[in-house]
Amino acid sequence: MLNMFYDFFVVLLFFITFKLYGIYVATTVGIVGSILQVIITRLFHKKYDKKQLLVMAIFLIFGGMTLYFHNPIFVKWKPTIIFWIFSLSFYLSQFIGKQSLVQRMMGHAFEGKATVSKKIWHRLNLAWCLFFLVLGAINIFVAYHFTTDVWVNFKLYGIFSAMLLFGFAQAFFLARYIEK
Repeated sequence: MLNMFYDFFVVLLFFITFKLYGIYVATTVGIVGSILQVIITRLFHKKYDKKQLLVMAIFLIFGGMTLYFHNPIFVKWKPTIIFWIFSLSFYLSQFIGKQSLVQRMMGHAFEGKATVSKKIWHRLNLAWCLFFLVLGAINIFVAYHFTTDVWVNFKLYGIFSAMLLFGFAQAFFLARYIEK
């Protein structure tokens, strides 16, 4: 859970900067923030976080295009691209290796405490796949049909809330497999 807040810190910086200075300064702050996040993680954990590297690369590309072309639509696509890459990663993980992505990420937390079948991990993995697919579609819908101000609010409040609720739903789903 703490990691989720750490990952949303750049979103919060983007949000605050947007409210004070507008989309272009916020985009610059977001790019710099994502670079700093990768550097800080590397310094404290002695390794790179692949998810942060992906987010940074997408932010550099799409944020850079926003600044270069002076068009905010590119930075609005960033969350959708990231969510769809996550969706594809969850989907493909079912066919690569012995465990799905969600099982690799969470399975260690249940060792010795729960019996979760491969079928259940598969369902949960597909749920995350669909969740990210739909979240990306909703983001792009909001980006094209609402103002930039509404999109920025959705990016902070809507996406964060959706991820939190989905995470809690996952916890409740898995709780029934924990041995008393």
